[in-house]
Amino acid sequence: MFKRMDEIAIEIPDIEKPDPNAAAAVQELLGGKFGEMSTLNNYLYQSFNFRSKEKLRPFYDLIMSITAEELGHVELVSHAINKCLRGSTSYKEPDQSPLEVVKDARLSYHFLAGAQGAMPVDSMGNPWTGTHVFNSGNLVEDLLHNFFLECGARTHKMKVYEMTDHPAARAVIGYLLVRGGVHVVAYAKALEVATGVNVTKLVPIPSLSNKSFNETRKYEEKGVHTKLYTWSDNDFTTIGQIWKGTHPEDGSALEVIPGVPQGYPIAEAPAVEEEFAPGISAEDFQQIAARLKMAGNISTHN
Repeated sequence: MFKRMDEIAIEIPDIEKPDPNAAAAVQELLGGKFGEMSTLNNYLYQSFNFRSKEKLRPFYDLIMSITAEELGHVELVSHAINKCLRGSTSYKEPDQSPLEVVKDARLSYHFLAGAQGAMPVDSMGNPWTGTHVFNSGNLVEDLLHNFFLECGARTHKMKVYEMTDHPAARAVIGYLLVRGGVHVVAYAKALEVATGVNVTKLVPIPSLSNKSFNETRKYEEKGVHTKLYTWSDNDFTTIGQIWKGTHPEDGSALEVIPGVPQGYPIAEAPAVEEEFAPGISAEDFQQIAARLKMAGNISTHN
């Protein structure tokens, strides 16, 4: 069961800088093979299908808590894409071709099918597929796959960061590089507990510190890379048996935080009338408001 809040993980810069091709690149971090849709669903189905969870409770709790965080990462990347797309077109009468300005956008599907919003596709418009999910049922094999998946995701984030200087994209990617790095280390430590092999000696992959990125360094200075959240009010407390000791890169003490991190309000998304979204006129709104008042038995008269 999941508990949802009307918040996102970080504040995304609200800068009017439409860049459809930046949005297309960021789509890889959502619907690509190593994107957030993949990390979410890999861990989601591993948690559904976990065997002998009572005997192996710390590993189960770890996968469960990271699954919940990945839901928020899907949400965060989607909002970054939306910010990159915002303002790409402006309203004109249909015969004035208001969407002509984006006909050469690399991923025109954002405008043809998505009303300038994020979609569950990769950077080339290929739909995310469940074939990206790996769930062998073997604990060590799944943990090893998860470590590899997070390292692959880190590589893709770094490349997309280098593709665009859009403030919204870079802010989100910087944060996700830090939080993804937490998951890399978490799975490495889980493998060490399960096998005795010190997998953390491989970190970081690629061999470039997060401190090399402006949008990442500021989070590491706050210790965001050392904290693992339970994402639950009462459950998944045994992750402290895995997430303990020090960070393999800078020696900072690792910490388990019960619950969730502070969130931030989700910004209002303006109407895009040339895309017929939301398709509610001022007159429609007045009628909807009146029907809502009637449904709530609220008098419209003073």
